[in-house]
Amino acid sequence: MNKIFILLILLLLSSVVVIPSEIPATEVRAVWLTTNYGLDWPTNSKSQEDQKKELISILDSLKKYNFNTVMFQVRARGEVFYKSVIEPMSSLIAAGDKGEHDFDPLAFAVEEAHKRGLECHAWIVTYPLGGDRHVRSLGSKSVTKKNPTITKKFKGEWFLDPGNPRTDDYLISIVEEIVNNYDVDGIHFDYIRYPDNRGQFPDDGLYRIYGKGLSRADWRRDNITRFITKVYDFVKKQKPWVQVSSSPLGRYRTINDRGRGWTAFETVFQDAGKWMKLGKHDALYPMMYYKDELFYPYLDDWKINSNERILVPGLGAYQIIELGWSSNDILDQVEYARKNRVDGQAFFRTQNILSNSKGILDSLNKLYEHPAKLPPMKWLSDSIPNRPNDLRAEKITKDTLELKWEEIEGERVTYNVYRSVSDDLSIDRAENIIATGLKDNVLYIPVLNDEKAYYYYVTTSDSFHNESDVSIPAFFYHSETIK
Repeated sequence: MNKIFILLILLLLSSVVVIPSEIPATEVRAVWLTTNYGLDWPTNSKSQEDQKKELISILDSLKKYNFNTVMFQVRARGEVFYKSVIEPMSSLIAAGDKGEHDFDPLAFAVEEAHKRGLECHAWIVTYPLGGDRHVRSLGSKSVTKKNPTITKKFKGEWFLDPGNPRTDDYLISIVEEIVNNYDVDGIHFDYIRYPDNRGQFPDDGLYRIYGKGLSRADWRRDNITRFITKVYDFVKKQKPWVQVSSSPLGRYRTINDRGRGWTAFETVFQDAGKWMKLGKHDALYPMMYYKDELFYPYLDDWKINSNERILVPGLGAYQIIELGWSSNDILDQVEYARKNRVDGQAFFRTQNILSNSKGILDSLNKLYEHPAKLPPMKWLSDSIPNRPNDLRAEKITKDTLELKWEEIEGERVTYNVYRSVSDDLSIDRAENIIATGLKDNVLYIPVLNDEKAYYYYVTTSDSFHNESDVSIPAFFYHSETIK
């Protein structure tokens, strides 16, 4: 009995007790939408119209369940999902009637996401290029053929070489295509790291030239930080509101001898905390696909190293299938993130969420009961946009209420709409939010017919997610009688 009692005490002391928290009004709710191998999309190559319908269905579902951010994979391993003059279009994208790739997946994804108030971030696989068979399938368009001096083969796979400064130029040319040609909300880097250190990456020659007395590990970390610095500065000169982020390994560094052997800093040379400290990242989405003692202390460590910029843990929804996790393993992590005032959650992958594995989507529907705004990037701009004027509420059919206001001038303005039973509105209470990220200055909502009176408000958000003061409210009495 004593042994059992002691064991219970130890379990209690070592566990993380998560108490349900209030739903935040501001929170990143993201998914990684994987196009590589067609894992999330496209799952068929029958026709362009079928692929468009499938993507619309995914975005509709994300909107329905109050997600607000989509990481859309635009570059897999040396092939892309947009119209590029640098790299070939993925063979997964259906050709048109004339056999041409006239369908631009990224343009379509951005347009359809924005229609639904969702942000669309361009997710780039950075250094890996795939194996011999894949590289051969790309033919003369592969970077291994066009620019072989910046590539290296390691453990049967091809990679862009982070140690070669010309690799930076090649990757920035890809980012330039995306940022200048598409209205993306972010550039998001994945696999922005060296292959793991099971073997020696073949960079002896470049290390002799550029090492300058640094240890090999420090030199490799500096190579990735060098690229991060260049690409961040480039993006901010082009479109300062475009969020620059990445998904490093889920454990930044070894903590008390835990996590040794697979960390961002020690294993794959990602000094992501330094990127945040230097101000060369707006957000981090670390891939925290672990649980219990391999999750909670490491999330705390990321927060310490976030420099008060956006920190969104990536949660391994796929582990519900692959490792048999319960949905509560993920839900507890959501609650812990909220309790510790982390900026949101991102889920890998989209299909593992939308397929409702072990009821995960049903549970998230409660945690995401209300829409959420995105956190402001005040280090880029803290200017407050003008508030909307002339908000009107009119019942246009028996079941439909129209909210309409004067349009705010300026590019990339969005609107948030609130409802309150009093004229003392708090925009920091999620239950008051009706909609976020609206592009148009009109919203149609169902008439409640609950015989209650409501005040409606609208605010403006700029591209940096700074929010205006609230409008003068529109008052409306919901009843069966048309007002």
